[in-house]
Amino acid sequence: MTAEIITGAEIAIRCLQKENVKFVFGYPGGAVLNIYDAIFQQKSFKHVLVRHEQAAVHAADAYSRATGDVGVALVTSGPGATNAVTGIATAHMDSIPMVIISGQVPTHAIGQDAFQECDTVGITRPCVKHNFLVKDIKDIASTIKKAFYLAATGRPGPVLVDIPKDITAETTEFIYPENVSLRSYNPINQGHSGQINKALDLLVNAQKPMVYSGGGVVLGNASEALTEFIKLLGFPITNTLMGLGGFPASHENFLGMLGMHGTYQANMAMQECDVLLAVGARFDDRVIGNPDHFLAKPKKIIHIDIDPASISKRVKIDIPIVGDVKLVLEDLISAFKALKSSSSNNLRTDWLKTIDLWKQKDCMSFEDDGTQIKPQKVIQKLHEVTNGEAFITSDVGQHQMWAAQYYPFDKPRRWINSGGLGTMGVGLPYAMGCQLAFPDSQVACVTGEASIQMCIQELSTCKQFNLPVKIVNLNNRYMGMVRQWQEFFYGNRYAESYMDALPDFVKLAESYGHVGMKIENSSDIEGALKEAFSPKLKERLVFLDFITDQTENVFPMVPNGKGLSEMILADDAEDL
Repeated sequence: MTAEIITGAEIAIRCLQKENVKFVFGYPGGAVLNIYDAIFQQKSFKHVLVRHEQAAVHAADAYSRATGDVGVALVTSGPGATNAVTGIATAHMDSIPMVIISGQVPTHAIGQDAFQECDTVGITRPCVKHNFLVKDIKDIASTIKKAFYLAATGRPGPVLVDIPKDITAETTEFIYPENVSLRSYNPINQGHSGQINKALDLLVNAQKPMVYSGGGVVLGNASEALTEFIKLLGFPITNTLMGLGGFPASHENFLGMLGMHGTYQANMAMQECDVLLAVGARFDDRVIGNPDHFLAKPKKIIHIDIDPASISKRVKIDIPIVGDVKLVLEDLISAFKALKSSSSNNLRTDWLKTIDLWKQKDCMSFEDDGTQIKPQKVIQKLHEVTNGEAFITSDVGQHQMWAAQYYPFDKPRRWINSGGLGTMGVGLPYAMGCQLAFPDSQVACVTGEASIQMCIQELSTCKQFNLPVKIVNLNNRYMGMVRQWQEFFYGNRYAESYMDALPDFVKLAESYGHVGMKIENSSDIEGALKEAFSPKLKERLVFLDFITDQTENVFPMVPNGKGLSEMILADDAEDL
């Protein structure tokens, strides 16, 4: 049988089909026109035309976060690739599996400062898991196969494939490899049995145990295993910002989110425990604050992570376990069940009583006299109206923290936000990716008037593809988190944090063909949200512009460089 001879562009498309790709998010340009012509002639997957390459990568990123599949973005050379870098770096910091295909100038023009040329491989090298420059048409299929394999295995991440235009025009036979093997890349999935037994012995004998889980639990599909393990142990547990939903927030053992804006009880339990189990988390600066302060209270630390480079990176670990978090947790569960005595029989009554006392601080309470819209109340009502079942995307700032604090997540992959890079502008393209992945689900983008304007052109994409996301704009006419820091640490000098000359968001939404609402009274919050999510507007994008209290701050707050027990609570703010 004669092998089929097709172009490099067609090979790239066939590769995506072989990987069962359903959506490609992209923006055309000269260097990728051959690929776009091949897309036009196929019907296996849908291309989503965004209005900016950054949004293409963000939307593919969110599609991956929500589904667990590898997201795919397609951009042209030069400015197309550089526009995509922010999205690539965002995905890289949060370990999101993606493949980005970028066009490149013809091979003979590389290095000649050709029109729309840039060193895409060099520029993206610090913010990808790996990248490739394809120099031979015969390498396209094997390279894309490697890209998908690298993106999805081990610690996930974005992989970029840069393809020169002439390579996409040449022809050769199409052979897609069934398997891929890379001699220098062999991620460890199964945890070491000896280390697992050591960890279990430490856990069952702990007097003040604590479990700290992160985004790795969500990415590793380990939520069910983690929940079962916690129910067996009876231990208190906290989630990072990226780990929310990895353990059900409604469970009695859940202490809330930890870290810079975490709950009092979660932060104090992290600080005061004697044995800490870290699962798929990395002890970053926004989670534990000052490492020296964190370690001032002696504690034994067990760390489970797929990436050995993340272990003992910021905090010295006593029992490291390298492996897939789900498989390691399942091994821990099996080993625990094999024990004759239950962990809970010598537990820790005093420890649990102490945690209950910390809970009585009621650190999440806020004053609401009904005269102004409180952003916390908006999020609480959003949770009520959606029954806690919505996909919630957010931008970055105060609104992000309020969404994390006041919308309890009981399921993984429902909370979609930029954790590591903290990228303003992600919220709307994230909502697009979620809505395309789950067209029948409720998707709400929680944002602020500063963040939403960074990718607001994607209202056009939402119109073209009929994406009925609900935008909840907590509009306090400030770059809220910047203003909060300026209030606390810069003597109320609000340098360039005031958002002057704001658009009329209602008219702006309507100009794109959507529905706009402006809400100025606290008594109208619930009604507006119910209307936005009503059957009447189920198929429409609704932009809800909530005019909120400008002075409201996010509490608790651990100041930069301080320790977890050095939180500022709402009652302390007047003394700053």
